[in-house]
Amino acid sequence: MRRQLVKEVAEKGIKSKAILAAIGRVPRHYFFEKIFDVHAYEDKAFPIGEGQTISQPYTVAFQTELLQIKSGSKILEIGTGSGYQATILLELGAKVFTIEYQKKLFDQTAQFLPSIGYNPNFYYGDGSKGLAENAPYDGILVTAGAPTVPDELVKQLKVGGRLVIPVGDHKKQRMILIHKISRTKLTKKAFDHFSFVPLLGAKGWQ
Repeated sequence: MRRQLVKEVAEKGIKSKAILAAIGRVPRHYFFEKIFDVHAYEDKAFPIGEGQTISQPYTVAFQTELLQIKSGSKILEIGTGSGYQATILLELGAKVFTIEYQKKLFDQTAQFLPSIGYNPNFYYGDGSKGLAENAPYDGILVTAGAPTVPDELVKQLKVGGRLVIPVGDHKKQRMILIHKISRTKLTKKAFDHFSFVPLLGAKGWQ
């Protein structure tokens, strides 16, 4: 089932062999209650409670591919959620800082991920403002839909760093890639529409 999922994600256009291999290594069924195991390796999002979802594997792969992660890259993930995205980043050799707005999800995931062998740096708080205490980052990945691109996130990128963020309304968003060329110059590229849960917090949907 896992091999079939990898094949399906590749057929949708993901070219990075490293990302496909990471999806093949992560035991996604661990993120599901036993009764829902049959859905673990389907390429779709699935509810995890608190109005949140475990992201669709293709979406995880698409965002990750835009970041162009190298081993040792310092990555900030905004919206820990189930922790599935963080496991893919860790499998790629990234140093991961992940922040979650909802306390119940934070508590669950901060306990769960280490139990299956994944140890990102966990933070509870308002990720819409980033995580300035550990900045700057090689990449920032936002796993919830934002109304605009928060300036704080751009400021927390290293020169050469990349920010991947879905921007739009509550129903659908365009995936935006911002590349920080220099302290004063950015490039911005918009991709297809996706549908994420809303980014909560001071710079998101309050």
